[in-house]
Amino acid sequence: MSHDKSRREFLKNSLIVSATLAGASFGIIDPVEAGAENYPDMCICNGKDAAIITRQAVEALGGIKRFVKPGAKVLIKPNMSFARSPETGANTNPVVVREVARMCAEAGASRISIVDNVLNNPADCMKMSKIPEYCKDVPNTHTNYVKNERLFREVSVESGTQFKKMRALSDALDADTLIAVPVGKSHGSSGVSMSMKGMMGLIYDRTSFHNRYDLHESIVDMVTVLKPHLVVIDGTRILSTGGPGGPGEVIPLDLVIASTDMVAADAQMVALGKWYGKKLQPKQIKHIRMAAERGLGRIDLDKLNIKKISV
Repeated sequence: MSHDKSRREFLKNSLIVSATLAGASFGIIDPVEAGAENYPDMCICNGKDAAIITRQAVEALGGIKRFVKPGAKVLIKPNMSFARSPETGANTNPVVVREVARMCAEAGASRISIVDNVLNNPADCMKMSKIPEYCKDVPNTHTNYVKNERLFREVSVESGTQFKKMRALSDALDADTLIAVPVGKSHGSSGVSMSMKGMMGLIYDRTSFHNRYDLHESIVDMVTVLKPHLVVIDGTRILSTGGPGGPGEVIPLDLVIASTDMVAADAQMVALGKWYGKKLQPKQIKHIRMAAERGLGRIDLDKLNIKKISV
């Protein structure tokens, strides 16, 4: 090998090593995510204690520190849009929300925002969902509804089929970590409402999704931008009929699903539940099927690495 060629190879290898070290120092290369293949695609944890199964599901996925770094700004999006008590199934179990917030605080998050663009009277939603009450003592945590237009900003939806722009919550767009914590429930228009449908609580104009665009395609467009880093689905009880606000049949399942894949998590909740008096296949829910077809996640549950835990 010539002297010039040897020198070029040396410089090339030196640059690679330097870039790797720089990446490790400045967050370009995440040493945890570099080994993400060692984690399951999803965890399903069963048990009677909602706090324990929530924590165990996230721990089995690699732990909250995989998603929340010290000083991070975290946004948690539960369902709290309805002036309904937790046992009705219209809102996320406040115990599940509190445990997710606690884990984020333990990981060193500097700010934990729990928010939803509520549909019923905001004060009633806050009171009856009990989420603010349960989370008030979690460090660095604030629970609130979002309605004021100034809290939202326009963002491009480059791969959108129904629209190319939307107004999304600025705090959600700016968060270091976005965590979806929906309850599994039926929905009269979209079939079910879980992590993907639940992201509508982070946009300003929810009405247009229903009366201007195709709802299912709009949901998929939206989650090309509002894509949670972590999904924790509350399946402690599901609203099997009468959703999204109820009243309807509430079925206790005593489980929590955790995944980095919103499509897979929603598909799994569909497969585990009973909806409108019958079992459904995930592909029967249009927005879940479309999201998988557009490469936003996986619907082939039989091919996923799913860890199941009972406590």
